[in-house]
Amino acid sequence: MTAFAGFLAEKVERYIELRRSLGFAFSKQAGTLRAFVRYVERAELDGPLTRTMTSNFVLSFEGAANSRAVRHGVLRRFCEYLAIYDPRTEALERRPFPRSRAIPPPRILSEAELASLMAACSRVSPGILLTGRTMATLIGLLASSGLRSGEAVGLDRADVDLANGVLLVRKTKFRKDRLVPVHRTTQAALLQYARERDVAFPRPKDQAFFLSSRGNRLSASGLKGLFTKVRKLAGLDDGKPVRPHDLRHRFAVTRLSLWHQERADVQALLPVLATYLGHANYSDTAYYLTGSAELLAIAADRALLDGGAA
Repeated sequence: MTAFAGFLAEKVERYIELRRSLGFAFSKQAGTLRAFVRYVERAELDGPLTRTMTSNFVLSFEGAANSRAVRHGVLRRFCEYLAIYDPRTEALERRPFPRSRAIPPPRILSEAELASLMAACSRVSPGILLTGRTMATLIGLLASSGLRSGEAVGLDRADVDLANGVLLVRKTKFRKDRLVPVHRTTQAALLQYARERDVAFPRPKDQAFFLSSRGNRLSASGLKGLFTKVRKLAGLDDGKPVRPHDLRHRFAVTRLSLWHQERADVQALLPVLATYLGHANYSDTAYYLTGSAELLAIAADRALLDGGAA
């Protein structure tokens, strides 16, 4: 085995451990990465890991275009991790292999990008101030609670306990009710919005918590249209436009990052996250645990520290 193949094999096993510690089964992906190590070993390739190396490996497999795209995606995310240890590692392109049916991966906003998105709300409808306040409060709620956008616009006034900071989400995706506690800053933002909403519409047309410019419930389609406008104003419409549902992904990733930074028992806390997000099965939660480069770096640092302390 060449020195590079040995280095690669070690990092692949470390990476597999990290992804599984984040809650992924990671079986097929592990098989792809180990096959890549065998490919590098057989070809006696030297580092660093390059785009040409990964492309040749992916093209060595026969099968549908989707299979190649999936394998390349596994390698692309591994390269982000490997670059922590070998900065010479080349970043892989996002879509070099076409897919016939691909669900767009989520865009995880940075703190600065989220702040820009919320700030842009004030410019979405200058003539109707409540519209901007509605959008800013909704975006803040989605980012801080992980609610589905449909759950947020479906809230009635009676469902929002402003005194205790608890939301009652009724008849969710799995036809169950659940209580969702929110952070005190989110609680304060909801209280401020309720005051401004009641001034603008002292006699609302229904009992919805979030109102449209006409004083009735803001619909899911209305939220989508306004979100698109806000996104463009914030300059987040190029390349990979952010979607409302991406904020739910961001919540899950942010929570995992904080738990790792706090050196908490992440595996033990994953069922708590699943319950909070309103999932009937933990496998549903795993879909949201997108391993961003930042999250993987935090987990990798923790693994190194834990290994050193052992």
